[in-house]
Amino acid sequence: MNGPPAAAGRSPLRELFANPDFRRLWAAGGLTNAMRWLDMLVSGLFTFELTGSAFAVSLVLMARALPMLLVGALAGALAESLDRKRLLMAGQGAQVAGALVIAGLAAGGWLAPWHLFLNGMIGGLAWTNELATRRRMVAEAAGPQRIVQAIAIDTMSASTTRMLGPLAGGLFYQTVGITAAYLIATTCFLAALLLVKGASHSQQRRVLRPRHLAAEVAEAARIALAHPALRMVLGVTLVMNIFGFSYSGILPAFGAVAFQADPVGIGLLAAAEPFGALLTGLALALRRGAAPDRTLLAVGAAGFLCVLMLAAHAPSLPLGVLLLVIGGLGTAAFSSLQTGIVMMQAPPEARSRILGLTTTCIGTGPLGVLLMGALADAHGPRLAITVMALIGLAGLGVVMLFTRR
Repeated sequence: MNGPPAAAGRSPLRELFANPDFRRLWAAGGLTNAMRWLDMLVSGLFTFELTGSAFAVSLVLMARALPMLLVGALAGALAESLDRKRLLMAGQGAQVAGALVIAGLAAGGWLAPWHLFLNGMIGGLAWTNELATRRRMVAEAAGPQRIVQAIAIDTMSASTTRMLGPLAGGLFYQTVGITAAYLIATTCFLAALLLVKGASHSQQRRVLRPRHLAAEVAEAARIALAHPALRMVLGVTLVMNIFGFSYSGILPAFGAVAFQADPVGIGLLAAAEPFGALLTGLALALRRGAAPDRTLLAVGAAGFLCVLMLAAHAPSLPLGVLLLVIGGLGTAAFSSLQTGIVMMQAPPEARSRILGLTTTCIGTGPLGVLLMGALADAHGPRLAITVMALIGLAGLGVVMLFTRR
């Protein structure tokens, strides 16, 4: 599905939001992402309050990314053959059911961390299809002339929801409780489902050949590894999710130990990096001209890791929040180009499969979350974040070495 041609002299934002399919898919993503981050913070707070263990928190949060590692590449292959809109709606329906069950368990006083782990797995299965279904549909609705701006706007809204979701999660957890938080999540997931249902979508589908799915994934891997820019996307995504974004898995412990923060303060910490990403996403969305060079992908990632180390040793909560805001400038550059490069440079018939491979790289995050949690329990959250960021910077150096033309 291709969007309308770009109008000369017209604002990219006005042009994109004049497209009803883009609006529906964008809004559905915003609602889903906001509730995903609310769920992650609330489940982390509940688990840490119950167990006092950063490692236990990392286990619960790991569940959401585990399906991406295990079936991310397969999901990309299926999205080439099955209706992407129906796949997206199925995932949203599962999240409606999961959030409603958690609300019921919390209301009855039966909620335990393993319930949150299972619900995280359900949410992770839905998240596995995010790049290969909704994010690709957003880019296709925008049309080839507006791919960078469309992905930047979608990334900007994702950053906004990563900022507002944790803030709302901390506020709801402290004021109205966990049951109300999950009832709100149920309502928002349902609204997202209805938005996607109303969007028009068409696609050219490959013939589904279950016995050949592994070969099709392998073919996509060969295409990606043969292309320097696509190799960089996969490599930088691996590094960021294992050594960078894994800091979010111990945020409840980091905020409580380093700053003696309450749930609202921890929500501020969780919202800081997305706020910085929002600013950069807006700049990219308003940008005209040629797409940014792929080097910006690695530069943004490296900048974030450097600032993350500084934030780990901040002497106060306000300074830690400020540093994470600055770090968000780098994560927005990374997130926008992560999908944009694939949509612009991968063959159309392999885009969902390569986005599925990118999803698999995102799914390596649980490895980093577990390692971060173990380091935090053994040596404290400040040292754990510092060590992981240093290893990440070394990993980026290796990626750049192997992605030269």
